[in-house]
Amino acid sequence: MSKELVAALETLEKEKGISKEVVIEALEAALVSAYKRNYGTAQNVEVEFDDDNGEIKVYQVREVSEEVYDSQLEISLTDALEINKAYEVGDKIRFEVTPKNFGRIAAQTAKQVIMQRMREAERSIVYNEYIEYADDLMTGTVERQDNRFIYINLGKVEAVLSKRDQIENERYHTHDRIKVYVSNVENSTKGPQVFVSRTHPNLIKRLFEQEVPEIFDGTVEVVSIAREAGDRSKIAVMSRDENVDPVGTCVGPKGTRVQAIVNELNGENMDIVEWDEDPAIFIKNALNPAQVLEVMFDKENKSCVIVVPDYQLSLAIGKRGQNVRLAAKLTGFKIDIKSESDMSNLEEEAEDLTNDSFFEALNDGEEVAEQEVDSLENPDQSFFDAAAGVDVEDIDEIQVSDAANNNSDIYAEEVATGMDQQPLDPLNDGDFEKGELNPEDMEDMIQSAEKRDGMDEEIDAEIDIDEIEEISEETDEENS
Repeated sequence: MSKELVAALETLEKEKGISKEVVIEALEAALVSAYKRNYGTAQNVEVEFDDDNGEIKVYQVREVSEEVYDSQLEISLTDALEINKAYEVGDKIRFEVTPKNFGRIAAQTAKQVIMQRMREAERSIVYNEYIEYADDLMTGTVERQDNRFIYINLGKVEAVLSKRDQIENERYHTHDRIKVYVSNVENSTKGPQVFVSRTHPNLIKRLFEQEVPEIFDGTVEVVSIAREAGDRSKIAVMSRDENVDPVGTCVGPKGTRVQAIVNELNGENMDIVEWDEDPAIFIKNALNPAQVLEVMFDKENKSCVIVVPDYQLSLAIGKRGQNVRLAAKLTGFKIDIKSESDMSNLEEEAEDLTNDSFFEALNDGEEVAEQEVDSLENPDQSFFDAAAGVDVEDIDEIQVSDAANNNSDIYAEEVATGMDQQPLDPLNDGDFEKGELNPEDMEDMIQSAEKRDGMDEEIDAEIDIDEIEEISEETDEENS
């Protein structure tokens, strides 16, 4: 080796960007491998390269020990002391074993290892350089394309643009210069792989940072982006300075700033809206240009119902639902749009349902009340059998006489009129109020009972006077 090798390493460092130290390290490793292969030594070999004069020396390393088991690896303490009296057990001594000629095989092996290390160093350099461009914008040139990718030359590396990262209506031709977003950088066995995109939402953000200085310095912030690449995008921006209008800043004088981005994306429409910490106001802004009348939230499901005028329903929804879909992505809420008339109809239906449920509950209460009245109007059959000694089912008519003015008359009156109280015990005088009833009063009471119960049939009650007198006599005898 000579000084020409040192000069070649310096040239390689300048042209390829590979440091001389990396190449020297690879060279030393290659020479060790070549020496082991050609001279049968598998251990304790070191190679030293002098980067001043280009000389290379090979050393065999032996350890000082009291007893020698392997002469290739160890040296006795006695022999070590003859070399230098300062050596002790455990020290390592290097012996130069540089062969006069490594031979053709050794040189080829060294060349292969050096080239491999050089390639690895180049890959590492390219990877470290482009990993810094991840999540950033770069300009490249279209070189070629196949069925899977379009290959973009970014300088030292060839990036790939997959079909899903291509805008649908864009056509790419060789030597076209395009701006791409670096979405990912991988260090594979074949070298660094750079993946770029034209559909990523952050491409919009980086383009605005280039065109709008206020976004680049942080005065205006891009809060969120919703994009359907090639068709339309919505951008929510906010200002950290109350004197700066975020929307006007992004649009620029006569729309020059936003128009430059639209031209770069081949006519993709841009909706720039102002972000607000109030979700209702933010959603109203996101649905521009439609007018929003009311916003109703369901915070548990993070959804909302939007009410718009009837004539702006289609405008709020957008073509194929695009406007509301982008607004939902931009705000993070599930959005359901209703027209003003539809909302009124829904409210009326809700009121009807409420009224129906109320009347259903009322009807249920009436049925219970009717059952209780029936129980009062139709007492236990055994009660009548015991009290009157007659079968009520056989009584078709009840006749009341003016002469029947005793407790039994009162009881017959209560039975005929169906009074809304518990049945009275005819044997207990304390449960009756004594009075007089005539047939006309009885008939009036029967008619009023018919009207109250909603009965359509006429009730004619007749009681045999002889039967009433018998009941009265029995009652008087028991009381006496």
